[in-house]
Amino acid sequence: MANVGFEDLSGTATTASPNPYDALINACHGDPKLIQGRYSAHRETRNAQQREKILADNFQGWILDEYLVKLEGPRKDATFSDPRHCLVFWGRPPQKVKNLIKVIQSKLLDAAPDLWVMPPDNLHMTVMEVAHSKTESEITALVDMVKTHYKDIADYTMSHRARLVKPMLSYDTAALALSFVPAAGESPPYHRTPKDDEYTYHHLRRDTHAALTEAGIQVGSRYVVPSAHLTIARFNSPNVFGGDPFDASATLEIKKRKHWINELELINKWLEVEYWPTEGQQLIKPGGEWVVGEEKGLDFRKGTLWYGGGETVYIGEGFVHEEVVAN
Repeated sequence: MANVGFEDLSGTATTASPNPYDALINACHGDPKLIQGRYSAHRETRNAQQREKILADNFQGWILDEYLVKLEGPRKDATFSDPRHCLVFWGRPPQKVKNLIKVIQSKLLDAAPDLWVMPPDNLHMTVMEVAHSKTESEITALVDMVKTHYKDIADYTMSHRARLVKPMLSYDTAALALSFVPAAGESPPYHRTPKDDEYTYHHLRRDTHAALTEAGIQVGSRYVVPSAHLTIARFNSPNVFGGDPFDASATLEIKKRKHWINELELINKWLEVEYWPTEGQQLIKPGGEWVVGEEKGLDFRKGTLWYGGGETVYIGEGFVHEEVVAN
């Protein structure tokens, strides 16, 4: 999330491998249950840290994204244009996940009506950040370097289907995201076996990194932490709780901050009850799982895309949900 450090809180040590995603896979011996455990540990530890920070006596307010403030919201500057050009491979959520996010965003807006929420067509999960904060010409040169490889990378999810489960709201002082963890055999869809989950989302990220390295690209990703998340909202004004959006004192009221954290925890309890797999359950409620590549393959995208914008260079071949359950 914007302006907040990308620290791996899963307990994974670094590795001498040129591919940074090997460390977690090797530490877990490729076991999807252990990999899921690392993803779970990371997001739970991070939420606990952020909860403590938000409720602390010395809390100074939300961390506002200086670029988003100029592009959207009460301090919008019509003359401003984002200079940061990026190159990414995005996973695009299927409609069932977008529907769930819409419900969550509605719940968030009930508690914080001036929160900035990500438009549905802009929602994305960054599978690989090839480069960020470059000039347009630098990104154009990188696209040219990878032109013989990007279709294979974007189409890769047709044959390598990583499943994500257990949606949870992850949050900090800058933004909120819906996060998932790699599946580990829980309630597989029809004609998908627990063994299929041995190829995890972390394997997909590893393979994407390897393919880019093979193409001669030095991947400039800011983080390799075990996280599968879509940013769904950001703080765009000092006060998001209603009233004067510039009244920072409202955010400093502990009563309001406690209410905010309570609302987030209620959403997470609701998600766990309604959308997480349970023992003996045959199918997961729509929105509670996501096979990456469902509906759309990876979106190879360039431009000023920090908030879901930019331009698609190529979008990979996707598969419909019926193929997921009948394959």
